[in-house]
Amino acid sequence: MASILTYENWDEQKIAEISGKSRDYFDILKWAYQEYDGEEIVYACSFGAEGMVLIDLIHKVSKQAKIIFLDTGLHFAETYELIHQVKDRYPSLNITMIEPKLTLLEQAKEHGEELWRHNPNLCCQIRKVAPLKEALQGVKAWISGLRREQSAIRSKTQYINKDEKFQNIKICPLIHWTWDDILTYIDLNKLPYNPLHDNGYPSIGCAPCTQPVSDSGDQRAGRWAGQSKTECGLHLT
Repeated sequence: MASILTYENWDEQKIAEISGKSRDYFDILKWAYQEYDGEEIVYACSFGAEGMVLIDLIHKVSKQAKIIFLDTGLHFAETYELIHQVKDRYPSLNITMIEPKLTLLEQAKEHGEELWRHNPNLCCQIRKVAPLKEALQGVKAWISGLRREQSAIRSKTQYINKDEKFQNIKICPLIHWTWDDILTYIDLNKLPYNPLHDNGYPSIGCAPCTQPVSDSGDQRAGRWAGQSKTECGLHLT
């Protein structure tokens, strides 16, 4: 019996066979949950529009799938309300809130008030990157909602990626989806979604670091606006 795909036994030929031209997002998801059992794969969800699509698709493939949310303590109230709606709609899914080791008060005492303003990279490291790294311990693969259209950094993302940061397999089923594809799926399937998307927020992160954007074409322009930072660090090697 062939061994499952892991970071340690990354196989380019196997990747090419799995993600060939005839494969689509649903093929990749079905492969993922056949390749890895329930404890070996997790979906790290931000509960943005892409997240709602992936939750619905994953639920069609694996009713008890494990989903984690990096709860920084700084998210919009609308995001937390949406999570409650999702739990009610998909009660069989295993949705877990992952919190940082430092509370916001402890972080302020150690690094100063409003760390996200004067050192956003460190804030993201403490509240997102480190918690995800811990959550992925013992996990062979994780799923992400990255789309190539989102930014230049994400434009080369493959269906199946060797994740050097967390040293496991990162699976991105929606790489070819456009923003219109995402919204159409949500509309056709009557999915709940964050109402901030209707108010100029195509990309939603922590409240202090996310602003509405104009029709600039840059879907992540509202994240860390006015700074050179464009990523929280989860997807940077």
